[in-house]
Amino acid sequence: MGSVSRLLTDDEITRQLLDLPGWARSGDEIRCAYAAPTFPAAIALVDEVALEAEDMNHHPDIDIRWRTTTWVLSTHDAGGLTQLDIELAHRIALHADALGAQPADQA
Repeated sequence: MGSVSRLLTDDEITRQLLDLPGWARSGDEIRCAYAAPTFPAAIALVDEVALEAEDMNHHPDIDIRWRTTTWVLSTHDAGGLTQLDIELAHRIALHADALGAQPADQA
């Protein structure tokens, strides 16, 4: 399969999402919305994650609505969820936490 990561099993996805508060599976994607304390903090989160995503060559779909950023991850080349998605979700969560952003359903 070359450089494309293998698809995760349903059990692997379910288990790994337990370590990612606020993240949920939606078909072949995982998603989370983070509510930041300010609009500049929300943009800073996008900016910081953009550097991580570029470094990983794995890019999220991002929706920005004032202080809330919604992240959608999937490995399109593989046709579903891979370890790359889980790793990027963890990096997003770390940056969100550092900027005081919380999963929107917990904010």
